[in-house]
Amino acid sequence: MKQLEKDVVIRTTGLRKEYNLGVIGSGTLRRDVQSWYAKKRGREDPNRKIGTEAHEKGEIFVALKDFDVDIKRGERVGIIGANGAGKSTFLKLLSRITSPTEGEIAYRGRIASMLEVGTGFNGELTGRENIYLNGAILGMTKAEVDNKMDEIIAFSECETFIDTPVKRYSSGMFVKLAFAVAAHLDAEILIMDEVLAVGDMKFQRKCIDKMRQLAIDENRTVLYVSHNMSTIQDLCNRCLVLSHGEKIFDGGVDEAVALYLGGEKDASISYHYEDDKYKYPVRSHEINLTDARYVGLTTNRFQGAFQLPLELGWTYLKDVENVGLRIEIMDYKHYPVTAYLLENIHSGKKGESVTKRFKLDITDLAQGNYYTRYVFFRIETGANTVEDIEYAVGLTIYKNPVNDGEARWKKAWGSMLNPGIELTE
Repeated sequence: MKQLEKDVVIRTTGLRKEYNLGVIGSGTLRRDVQSWYAKKRGREDPNRKIGTEAHEKGEIFVALKDFDVDIKRGERVGIIGANGAGKSTFLKLLSRITSPTEGEIAYRGRIASMLEVGTGFNGELTGRENIYLNGAILGMTKAEVDNKMDEIIAFSECETFIDTPVKRYSSGMFVKLAFAVAAHLDAEILIMDEVLAVGDMKFQRKCIDKMRQLAIDENRTVLYVSHNMSTIQDLCNRCLVLSHGEKIFDGGVDEAVALYLGGEKDASISYHYEDDKYKYPVRSHEINLTDARYVGLTTNRFQGAFQLPLELGWTYLKDVENVGLRIEIMDYKHYPVTAYLLENIHSGKKGESVTKRFKLDITDLAQGNYYTRYVFFRIETGANTVEDIEYAVGLTIYKNPVNDGEARWKKAWGSMLNPGIELTE
């Protein structure tokens, strides 16, 4: 590997990590013997967790493959992807918790990492003693830690319990102290893996602000893994998207989030529903949704007042009367925001294929990423009896701020814009 350029603090080349599946190693000799004996007798492993898949010895799982990346000093890099995409594996390799199967890692500076609650803490030691322990791990002297001690304790909000063994801390207290230690000790690279989700919202906000301040004011590098797209957009200025152990995107945060929420690159503007790829487990025997697309558009990014042209195609599997459609809008947490409702849009015969176009007014959606879902229904008997007969994942929507300078935190106040309030008396 070539020597790192002046502004590069992390470089990985050809990084690959493999795990052997089906290898006995439960942690105790007694359990290993139990597992071995059960396998020899053709019985179920008594130590395997319920619901987990059994693997034969020699099976290989590739957690990370052909991973090349350069990360520069002062960057705030978000790392996103589905569970099992390789995010935590990448951070463990950087933190030297595990070794790569192939490839090289080069970095410049000290690394402070929080990969799970209580990482690097000794439960028998007090909070104060663990601060000294973490400082020693980073190569700091006692005098250097002493200079930071009051600031760390104040930030952690654990003053009352700082001389109590940390094994008596709650998970939230663990996170507060662990983050305070990682953020205030002199490490050039800060690695965080979803641990802030344990803390309260006020402390999460405090941590995000601190990480941004460290990167901007002190030129430190932050790597942050989260499934909360709002915090990724709030903190990061660069984003990696991982899928099945591979890096599929490296660039702007908004583009990365849109890709992650939309699934595939071209699926943000069109879906072809084949092999039930986007369908829910319960399938209809009456209607089969086949296609969804934005008409005449090449992007799912919109701004200000906008009438969204949507085209849906479906096929009737039997004769169906008075089909209705509900288009549901959900935010990045899959919380419902609003819905568009059309009753009695069509009646069809078995084998008939239909294409319909709609216009959705998304003017009142605030900036952010949104999921949609298409639900076909029919009214059976009486005005209040409705049955869903087909539903599927829909296209995604990304709403840009109206002004470039619009504060990103405004999104936290809600997903629907309102016309404001007027004082009348």
